[in-house]
Amino acid sequence: MPIHQPQQRSAAPTTGAGEPLGVQQAEAALVEHYPRLVRLAYVVLPPSLGRHRRVLAAHGTVQRALPGARTAPDRIRVPAQSRRSSEAAEEAQGPANAPYAWMRLRVLRTALAHERRPRWWPGRLPAPAALRPTLPVVWGLRLFPRAGGVDELALDRALSTVPGAVRAAFALQLLEGLSESGVRALLAEAGEADPAGAVRRAARLGRPDRAGAQVLLHSGEFDPCTVQTRPSDLLRRRHRVRAVALAAALCVVAGTLAVAAERGVRGVADEGPAAGVTVPALDPAALLRTAAEQWADTSRIDFTAWPVRGDRRGDGELLGRALRAWSGPPAGVRVSTTPGTADVPPAQPPRLLFAGEVDGAAVVLFHDGGVRVVRYAEPLSGGGGAALDFARTDDADVTTGAAVVVSRTGEKARFLLAPWISETTTRDLLAPNTPGRPLEVGPDGVTAPVGRPAAGGACGSWPVLQLRSSERIVENHAFLVTDLGDLAPAHLTYTPKPGRGAPARQPREATGTEALLAWARTACSLRALSGSGVRAVNNWAFAEQRLPEGEASAEWLCTRAETWRGPGRVLVQFLQPAASPTAPAAVVADRNDTALCSRFGQHILAGTHWKSASGRWYVLAAGSRAVDRIEATGQVRGAAGGPTLAVRAPRDASVQLTARLREGGTLAAVR
Repeated sequence: MPIHQPQQRSAAPTTGAGEPLGVQQAEAALVEHYPRLVRLAYVVLPPSLGRHRRVLAAHGTVQRALPGARTAPDRIRVPAQSRRSSEAAEEAQGPANAPYAWMRLRVLRTALAHERRPRWWPGRLPAPAALRPTLPVVWGLRLFPRAGGVDELALDRALSTVPGAVRAAFALQLLEGLSESGVRALLAEAGEADPAGAVRRAARLGRPDRAGAQVLLHSGEFDPCTVQTRPSDLLRRRHRVRAVALAAALCVVAGTLAVAAERGVRGVADEGPAAGVTVPALDPAALLRTAAEQWADTSRIDFTAWPVRGDRRGDGELLGRALRAWSGPPAGVRVSTTPGTADVPPAQPPRLLFAGEVDGAAVVLFHDGGVRVVRYAEPLSGGGGAALDFARTDDADVTTGAAVVVSRTGEKARFLLAPWISETTTRDLLAPNTPGRPLEVGPDGVTAPVGRPAAGGACGSWPVLQLRSSERIVENHAFLVTDLGDLAPAHLTYTPKPGRGAPARQPREATGTEALLAWARTACSLRALSGSGVRAVNNWAFAEQRLPEGEASAEWLCTRAETWRGPGRVLVQFLQPAASPTAPAAVVADRNDTALCSRFGQHILAGTHWKSASGRWYVLAAGSRAVDRIEATGQVRGAAGGPTLAVRAPRDASVQLTARLREGGTLAAVR
């Protein structure tokens, strides 16, 4: 919701040094640069005000910067330091001029005053500037800038931990383009006692990517001119209206003063219990709740379509404890995060997914604006502290947003299923010929206990969930997910062997016979991926090779794990003939942070040493479908046309493998 500003006029020309500045020139500067000034005020104002009050305070700060109606046009003069800072900004950025510099100084002074308390001022109350009545005033609505991503949240959290002078120095450099000397001069003119110290501390913010921090400051997260709206707490508003009416009937004047003071105290106590955290983000009544059947009537099938479930979803005390723990975990709360997941407090009210009692604990699940799922659990009785778990879930879909771990006890786990799951079974990947067994699901969507893959020791089984999506979302297909130690289970897929002359295959669900047989031999390699924030794992059968000495064929698989944060990990596995369908494959290559075996890395070459039944050793190599020649150099030399190679070689021979691609170019073997 854009906040409208006055109709624009053309800016007045820059005044010469020492010349008076007219009121009309100041008005023109405000109109022309209004969004810029409001953004500056918003960054400098204390985040403890809460986002709603900070939006209004930013607009009020800028609008109050204009001189009063009785000010004579020739009574305004731009101080010398403001002129110098204006000239520095003009060199760096262009549009600044003397009227704008004068307006910026007034905005800066007012914004910084929100944290200044006189010595005699009570410590519980905010600074006098924060209590001053100001326009604009909004009743019945809460205003919020557009929510950014994890990086914007982290920057806002960092800004909330430093004084206003440091925030001002940071904003003046990155938003206004001022030099360090210009910032020091402007802060001194605004009345700051230690401008040099503020500049030094601001230099440490946003590192190492200051350019990225500059982009973040220009994002919607810090733009109070484009906001979203929500109603305030309607029930609480009714009580407040009654209380105010009663107070006004007793004493209008005294009541007005009392309400103003009380609103100021409550604004800090309720809206700012932790720096950078807003009232709606910590208010259980403001939690977002999706309607029960919305998932069947939306094109966005992810965690935003999950309805709230659980027998304690109306327990405000439990939800409040969970939100407060999220905003600032007290001592004794165990916090865990998957790699690449921020544990910062929510910037806006999160979505409530579940609140109920599971396996002796009260569990609450939140979804934070498309980025994270957060789980809070506290024991119902006995010792032990609460736990807080964070996991990334951005861009989840029908399969990767199908389940969340709600409880883990010993060797068992329970899942909360998405509302679009119509059929639930469990099966063992190491028993590919055994059909799945039905899994009981409670009315609140929580499954019966499911076995967890063993973290150590013998790998005798690998339990997975086989889920089927509802035909109400025109999907109606089965897929596999497995618990890899994170909140969201990983989706398992399979890409079949390349067909002769056929186009490249695409990943498909790992529920067919061929896929299950491949996963039966590679499931135990998933242990290496535990707790690393894996979103999905695909087994790609990129080559089939006839073995030397007339033996049977072997398969080459590329097992790629995609993480929620982006980078992937690749295991290249060699499946030679075996007596058991669950004999583990040999891992011949392991690569982290690579695009191999994805749509952005469709070519691969790998090799290994292999011993035949006769006792002879060979070097085997295989490439993906675009490979038309493989060469071996080093202690053994050889070449073969096509995507596979087999040459005699000693067991420990050092060999370098390269391949030529059909479309041109070469490829080195992955290690």
